[in-house]
Amino acid sequence: MSPVRTLGRRVAQALFVTVAALALVILDGCASSSTQFNGVWVNPEAGHRAPVNNVLVIGINHDTTARRIYEDAIVAQLTTHGIRAEASYKLVPELGPAPPPGIETALRNSGFAAVLVSRTMRVSTDIRVAPGMSYGPAGFGGMWAGAYSVPPNIYTVENVAVETRLFDVKEFVLLWSGSSTTQPASSMQQTINDFATLLIKTLAEAKVIA
Repeated sequence: MSPVRTLGRRVAQALFVTVAALALVILDGCASSSTQFNGVWVNPEAGHRAPVNNVLVIGINHDTTARRIYEDAIVAQLTTHGIRAEASYKLVPELGPAPPPGIETALRNSGFAAVLVSRTMRVSTDIRVAPGMSYGPAGFGGMWAGAYSVPPNIYTVENVAVETRLFDVKEFVLLWSGSSTTQPASSMQQTINDFATLLIKTLAEAKVIA
């Protein structure tokens, strides 16, 4: 086989592998998570209550593992900002559909200035189609011996809507609220870490945390 034909075959094979790899990335679509805040509100009458420097973190989730991972991630991010923070699962191990009896009294006696509460509002799934790609005999004088193609891919994208609120504990005044949509990564840990980073950055920009 001539060197030119060998080169042409190698180029074609490399191109096919590259296209196939891109298709897999599109199909998986979960290498990293993506979060966007759709709306943020800051209480204009927060006054002396903000910024807060010690926070109790509550993640309302039926999955106790997800709750613990979430609360620990938020605590870690708050701590890096020099804010005292603690995960609520250490004080209230179980969270049901309704607040545990006496939780407001317990919060007021906990010594925390504020409580940050997040809950999942809904989870939806979008179905998307990535168009196929194909390469046929063209270029380099028709060196390609045959056509290479990747068929269209149908894949799903999950959207998780989360509502987060920051309350003053002493008077239970709402200081800040935000609604967000997250497209999760394949790793729960990565998704939560990414969300925690953006959430604390957003709270800091709103000047409701010290």
